[in-house]
Amino acid sequence: MSQTGKSSRFQRVKKYIFRIIKFCLIFFFAGSIVLTLLYRFLPPPATPLMLIRVIENIADKKTPAVKKDWVSIDNISPNLVLAVITSEDNNFESHYGIDLKAIEKAQKLNARGKKIRGASTITQQTAKNVFLWQARTYVRKGLELYFSGLIELVWGKKRIMEVYLNVIEMGDGIYGAEAASQEYFHKSAKDLTRAEAAAIAAVLPNPRKWRPDKPTNYIARKKAWIMAHMNYMSKPEW
Repeated sequence: MSQTGKSSRFQRVKKYIFRIIKFCLIFFFAGSIVLTLLYRFLPPPATPLMLIRVIENIADKKTPAVKKDWVSIDNISPNLVLAVITSEDNNFESHYGIDLKAIEKAQKLNARGKKIRGASTITQQTAKNVFLWQARTYVRKGLELYFSGLIELVWGKKRIMEVYLNVIEMGDGIYGAEAASQEYFHKSAKDLTRAEAAAIAAVLPNPRKWRPDKPTNYIARKKAWIMAHMNYMSKPEW
């Protein structure tokens, strides 16, 4: 084959590859926007984490269990909303998906060698839970930022909180506020007291390790901290 023929073939292959990449990008962005719009009004039927946990249970020869019961934000106690904001994201109502102040604070504390939680906002956690996988990679983090901005724009704060409190993992096979309330306190999520709400919020960093109804000394201290600081937080005006 002549040099000209090789060059022509290379150009055709390159155009074909670019065409595939272009199609994939259009499909991804269009699909993500459509899905986000749907979830603005419809409950997500499942999340990637739920499916992963089911697969893990099957691999461990355990019976897969997914306990979830979607409820409106109006049927979730304001105590729980305030407790998770206090514990997870103090600036939830004022940021646009990313809390730059929290990131800066985390970097300073990390530089001093202090062990702290990450600076992910409730918006970022919601985006990760609904659309993405759990592995900590740059690709996933980049997509998390994209979806965080998208749901802030399309959903708004009230819907983000509603989805968050309905899909977040709150125990082994337990997802959402209603399922957690029934499992741990035998009542509806709308009837949670301040103490019960703070207990649920306290275990969210590792809900498969801790239980809100059987707190360790560490969880009891964290629960007390959350309850004390809830007094300084303003209730969202929804």
